[in-house]
This record gives sequence, C-alpha cells and structure tokens, in this order.
Amino acid sequence: MDISSFFQQYWPFLALVLWLGYKWWNSKKVVGLLPKLRASGATFVDVRSAAEFAQANAPGSINIPLQELSSRLGEIPKTSPVVLCCASGSRSGMAKLVLKKNGYPTVYNVGAWTKLLN
Repeated sequence: MDISSFFQQYWPFLALVLWLGYKWWNSKKVVGLLPKLRASGATFVDVRSAAEFAQANAPGSINIPLQELSSRLGEIPKTSPVVLCCASGSRSGMAKLVLKKNGYPTVYNVGAWTKLLN
C-alpha cells in the first residue's frame, strides 16, 4: 500500500486523531494558564445544563447553559478573560465560537469542568 492509497482509505481516522490531539493539547495549555487567569480576574463560565451544574460544579464558576448563552451575553464582561468549560469540551468549544463572534477578545476553552478544580 502506497502513501496515497493509505491517506485515501484512512483520512477520516487521521482527521479524528488530529482533532482529538489538538483538543487535548489546547486543554493542557489552558490548564497551565489557570493561575494567571484567576489572578487577572477571569470569568469562569460553565455551559452545561442547569441540572448538570447543580449536581457538581467548580467553585467560582457561573452557569450559563449553551442554549441560553446568546441571550445572556450581558452577564459576561468583555473586559476580562473568559474561561469556558462543560462536561467534555465540545459545548464549551461551541460557546467559545459564540463569544468570539460577539466581540469577546480573550476566550479560553478548558474542556471538562473538573480541570478547574486543581
């Protein structure tokens, strides 16, 4: 099997591996920045559902479910960094796109909310 046929056959798998690798790397990078972000007064937003948030959450985080985010942007200041979290990083990734589209200059996706506990 030559390299061309390998990529033609396995490109979906390779794309998935690259995406998961990027997601892992980015999350590690944000976790490393957490002390600095906390010191600078970052806003921590958990975009899980209200029921998920009620079961367990990181101290100091506010809950704005993803489906309500667009209508509740006024609760998130644009003047400080925003750190987003959810259960796995997918919803917070979508929330990051919403905030960036609405003019938030400094937005981070930490992934799972449990990473805020350290």
